[in-house]
Amino acid sequence: MATATNTTTFAVDQAHTDVEFSVRHMGISTIRGRFTKFSGSLDVEGERVVGAKAEIVASSIHTKEEQRDQHLRSGDFFDVEKYPSITFVAHEASEMGQGRYRMVGELSMHGVTKNVTMDLEASRPIKDPSGARRIGFSAEGSVDRRDFGLTWNAVVEAGGLMVGHEVKLHLSGEATAE
Repeated sequence: MATATNTTTFAVDQAHTDVEFSVRHMGISTIRGRFTKFSGSLDVEGERVVGAKAEIVASSIHTKEEQRDQHLRSGDFFDVEKYPSITFVAHEASEMGQGRYRMVGELSMHGVTKNVTMDLEASRPIKDPSGARRIGFSAEGSVDRRDFGLTWNAVVEAGGLMVGHEVKLHLSGEATAE
């Protein structure tokens, strides 16, 4: 993370940002979900992203199926009463060229903190019609949910697992200079 004085912090704009995930279901399909309450920021020096952080309200999980969402909020998965938030703080940002970065940071979820890598693509900062400085971004990565103590599962008739181990993370949106 940068400590230079010319760093601008861009706050994530919730109205123009999505925090989503996907995971295999019964070995035959992919279930997608999202979190509806979150905050975050990108630190930018000139046009270069040098840091990022995010905080997600775990209970805001939404998969279009209320019974599944309740199960995901329970002690079998996120245990949102005990672990109300999911956080990410980047501690390394490697520029890959053409607005692409590899960000390594600490993801804390379900009482466990692990280093994860996210691939980030960011636009150059622009001025929007209201005169605010704005940046666009998208990030992708994946985690093995078992690494975070999310181990509930069941075997289905064909021998596959009810819930896949790999969870793909997808974030995209906009952020505005503070």
